[in-house]
Amino acid sequence: MTPHDLVLTPRGMRFWGSTFPCAIGRGGLTSDKHEGDGATPRGMHRIVGCLYRPDRIAAPCAWAKPIRPGDIWSDDPADPHYNLLTRAPRRFSHETLRRADPLYDLVLITDWNWPRAAPGKGSAIFLHRWRKPGHPTEGCIALRPDHLAAIAGRLRPGAALIIRG
Repeated sequence: MTPHDLVLTPRGMRFWGSTFPCAIGRGGLTSDKHEGDGATPRGMHRIVGCLYRPDRIAAPCAWAKPIRPGDIWSDDPADPHYNLLTRAPRRFSHETLRRADPLYDLVLITDWNWPRAAPGKGSAIFLHRWRKPGHPTEGCIALRPDHLAAIAGRLRPGAALIIRG
């Protein structure tokens, strides 16, 4: 572990000597992740991407990619593009990335079950904005918007996300 790594602790997300409050999946932590279980997977994951809404915020880092109208993330194990960024329209179940609410204005993408996804092992473990303090996610990790932006601004692609517990 280095200060450059993100470490989920019982007190929050540790990064660069600070601990930021965060929320995890409604299903708690798991070592046996499945699509739809609402759990956050334990293990060491890597940060492999950063997406942002250019109509709402400035790019948080040089490696961030804009979320375009029609960008979606497939969460359907039957989809050949399961657990990948793809484009609408698609007949498969998916998450719309360009949402009306600000939840996905800034998204850090982990390598959970990516890029060659095993069907049913769970899709899209993101770090994104929280709805409100302590409000659980569908398996992602959520942070206060200013904390998420501060982390994204200092984070490097490939940084470790360590989830124990």
